[in-house]
Amino acid sequence: MTAGTAGAGLVLVVNTGSSSLKLSLLDPAGAVTASGGLDRWDGSAGTAGLRGFLAGQAGQAGCTGPASITAVGHRVVHGGRRFTAATVIDDQVIEGLAALTDLAPLHQPRAIAGIEAARAALPGVPQVACFDTAFHASLPAAAATYALPAGWTARFGLRRYGFHGLSHAHAARRAAELLAGTGPPAPDPLRIVSCHLGAGASLAAISGGQSVDTTMGFTPLEGLVMATRSGSVDPGLLVWLLRHGGVTVADLGDKLEHASGLAGLAGLPTGSGDLRDIRQAAAAGDPHAQTAIGVHAHRLRREIAAMAAAMDGLDALVFTGGIGEYQPETRAEAAAGLGFLGVAIDRQTNDTLRGGEDADISAPGAHVRTLVVATREDLEIARQVRAALDGADPAG
Repeated sequence: MTAGTAGAGLVLVVNTGSSSLKLSLLDPAGAVTASGGLDRWDGSAGTAGLRGFLAGQAGQAGCTGPASITAVGHRVVHGGRRFTAATVIDDQVIEGLAALTDLAPLHQPRAIAGIEAARAALPGVPQVACFDTAFHASLPAAAATYALPAGWTARFGLRRYGFHGLSHAHAARRAAELLAGTGPPAPDPLRIVSCHLGAGASLAAISGGQSVDTTMGFTPLEGLVMATRSGSVDPGLLVWLLRHGGVTVADLGDKLEHASGLAGLAGLPTGSGDLRDIRQAAAAGDPHAQTAIGVHAHRLRREIAAMAAAMDGLDALVFTGGIGEYQPETRAEAAAGLGFLGVAIDRQTNDTLRGGEDADISAPGAHVRTLVVATREDLEIARQVRAALDGADPAG
């Protein structure tokens, strides 16, 4: 593809998860013309599902088939130090992605399999990798650096990478658009705390469109309490468990990823830390579920305030992700402890908002605007793909 031609056709977005494959076709205006995928995907690079999508749903939506697709964009969780912007994929790039598997063992192999599947199904069509970590490459050294021996940092490339960058980037961009369309002129630089809340959750402090701090770090375990992930834990506690608790390294890693967080707090079976279920249990009087909700809300409020401190203030608080969009209780719990920052929400607007919508839920006269933004990683990926292939700055 020559420079300047990427914007004329459809972009196929391939979003690979740890167990699913999501596909969508976006036109130059950002409209989804077709979507599909595999709810249960074994991670193989076989192209049957992808070819079926191209021949079936895409054709029904008015796409003439693979020939209408001018580029493919792939969500890749980890870019490490090497990949800090959307990158056109070749064999060397795939080798570089594979080398990062230890940092994202559940997601990186699936992303590579998705890339191989799309390359086989669409030979000759440019493929672009878009990274969840890239948005946070702008973190200043003070926010990105762990207080560990300098030799370790240099030897192992240790730093806080941050994740959910595609979601945070879209949330910040969309929030700026919403604020520009209503009310007084937005401050410059606009200071946003973006809350991506789902089974995995993270916050980002975004000043003038740049990430300046975030809650996740070297891995997606750091930060907020999540569905089954612990979030931040005293490292001395973990060392104690290894030395004195009879816990093995393998068991520690498994429990921190799959049996901690909301599931661990509420005493629910492994892998079932759904906040909706926990709220039902809490309403029925379960004390463990009530504690889980309290811990979740406390950590969320605390980290929002920390993100605001990283920017010397706050102009907009943005909620996105499955919990951020669809659970008004979570938004209300967060706002209830942030009045000192100027956050106040309109309870009726918040309670009646349906998920999948962009909305301003601020109370009249609130100093800080509180917004809900629908998660659109696909839109951000398509935007970065077109920018990368047309020679523009994907972060712009």
